[in-house]
Amino acid sequence: MWLSTAPALAADEEIQVYLDDMRAPGKFGVDVHNNYVFNGRGSPDYPGEQPPGRVYRLTPEFTYGVTDQLEFGLYLLTTRDAAGSWHGDGAKVRVKFIAPHDAEKGWFWGGNLEIGRTDSRVSETPWNAQFKGILGWRGGAWLLAANPNINFKLSRNGGPVTDSLDLKLNRKVDEKTGLGLEAYTEWGPLRRPDAWNRNSKTVFAVVDHDFGDFDLNLGVGRGLTHEADRWLFKFIVGTTF
Repeated sequence: MWLSTAPALAADEEIQVYLDDMRAPGKFGVDVHNNYVFNGRGSPDYPGEQPPGRVYRLTPEFTYGVTDQLEFGLYLLTTRDAAGSWHGDGAKVRVKFIAPHDAEKGWFWGGNLEIGRTDSRVSETPWNAQFKGILGWRGGAWLLAANPNINFKLSRNGGPVTDSLDLKLNRKVDEKTGLGLEAYTEWGPLRRPDAWNRNSKTVFAVVDHDFGDFDLNLGVGRGLTHEADRWLFKFIVGTTF
């Protein structure tokens, strides 16, 4: 049987609930992911780790629309540590599928597969993969979405398959602006989930706004468990070209 203590997890390079948005076929786009841990752990959880406290993570994500239902993506991971030094932390690739649906109302579903290699500063195992389920519903001004995630450590002796769940509740206040909540919850090994008070669980108050050529997702997060970062700030700016 696998025995472990709950790790003190750092903020991901990408703090986002996946929805049904896709680049049009033949179109390129970029989303710039930014997050900063105002109050977080200051000591490493494993040898060589960069503790998350006072760390700024900047991750450009380049995307390409293949078809109406298929999109490719590439992430380039970087961090600025608490001492002010910049680091390149690896890269990830992904493929996203969204089933045909009514874009204005009702249910949507799909999935996203991501594989990448990351530096030991930000991940104890270099090769990792994630399958992200995408499920959501639109009705009037309301949007509900969930991403059940299965996380694989592909490196040898990387540990068990784990699961996590990301949630989003959003209400439009006008044609371009929505207000809501996002929750990011880690549950530990897939076969034997940990108790609620273990692993990282964080809730964000968020604003989504459409600037025309650009869209913005901005949020302030609060960790709910001992393993989570206490206070975080994130914003994502995206555009198509």
